[in-house]
Amino acid sequence: MKPLLSKTTKPFLIYVLIVLMVSIPVYYFVVDTIWKSELDEHNQIIVEKTAYEFNQLKLSDEELEKSLQLWNQIQPETNIERISADHIKGDSIYTNERALPFISEQKKERYRCLRKVIYIQNKPYLFTIQTNIEESHETIAVIAMITVFFFVMIVVGLLYLNRKLSTSIWKPFRNTLDRLKTFNLNSQNKMEFPSSDTTEFEELNQALHKLIERNISIYKTQKEFTENASHELQTPLAIIKNKLDLLLQDQDLTERQYSIAEDMNKALTRSSRINKNLLLLAKIDNNQFDNSEVISFDHLLHQSIDLLQEHFEQKNISFEEKITSDIKVNGNSSLTEIMINNLIINAIRHTSPGGSIFIQLTDSSFEVSNSGTEKLDTDLLFKRFSKLSANNNGSGLGLSIIQEICKFHHWTVNYKFENCYHIFSVNL
Repeated sequence: MKPLLSKTTKPFLIYVLIVLMVSIPVYYFVVDTIWKSELDEHNQIIVEKTAYEFNQLKLSDEELEKSLQLWNQIQPETNIERISADHIKGDSIYTNERALPFISEQKKERYRCLRKVIYIQNKPYLFTIQTNIEESHETIAVIAMITVFFFVMIVVGLLYLNRKLSTSIWKPFRNTLDRLKTFNLNSQNKMEFPSSDTTEFEELNQALHKLIERNISIYKTQKEFTENASHELQTPLAIIKNKLDLLLQDQDLTERQYSIAEDMNKALTRSSRINKNLLLLAKIDNNQFDNSEVISFDHLLHQSIDLLQEHFEQKNISFEEKITSDIKVNGNSSLTEIMINNLIINAIRHTSPGGSIFIQLTDSSFEVSNSGTEKLDTDLLFKRFSKLSANNNGSGLGLSIIQEICKFHHWTVNYKFENCYHIFSVNL
């Protein structure tokens, strides 16, 4: 995972790099065009000034010819030659490349040239002037170096500013995040966020404040319902069960009445068990259990096995155990005991008479295996009230409770079918 700033900075730097790379040829063409324009203006001034100076000298024809010859010799980049009136044309501006004869290297130079007809003592002359243009590859190299320099400056400056500004700009967000990390719904404390002068952060704080208040209100309602249901529903169920027990003890009951009352008693017992299990699931969902205990897992397991020993004997189930001593885990002892009992009872209930059960405990896993004939449907395995067998004695919530208890303790429960054995394992 990457911080938000790094995700926004990287595209920005790539965009800046692309823009600066594109700017290099643009810079070159713009500068080259400006140079040519300046050189054209420079050449035009030289031509006009030269013609003006020669006219001011008022030389004779012979002196003028000697002066022009001398001019052409001492000014290698210019040439003045006499032309006839028939050869008079408009000005010509162009760029030329040629090698310099006085340099040993085979190197060509660019020249900006101007051909213009001037009049000296009312006679037409063709004035040609060539001015050297700065070498293009040197210009590109300089522009590229400057661009790279500024790109490095932008990168360094941006990273520095991001680091400095993020501390102050994102401080309200960090404060909000830290407060949310410490929020516990069980404490039901109202969350107060510090005010911020940033609109988005202030809107976030207000939205979170409303959301937390709404969740606290819903949590209180659910908790009150759980507590009320625990007291109000269990009491009438207990009264009805006691009345049925008294009715079943009545000697005047006919066999048919007794059978009906016995069926009612079984249904009522199952309803009471379902109610208790649903209340337990609601309490787990509402985080109404403490998970800070240090539990002796092997001790709880031995207790459960001793209490359920008679069930093994009733169904003639062969039992084998392999339990590592002194296994300590952090969690809630009541929920852990419920999980152990549910796994073992589930194995007993779904093991045929004469079958076998194997229980194993290590420092990293708890495993219950029971003999069977075919694999269970894993899609329905941990769903509430799902029917995986024809046995109707259970509430249909045992495996769901096991899964919720494992989630509460941050454990994982898995199922597999190997060698005609159903294997439920809990990774501690």
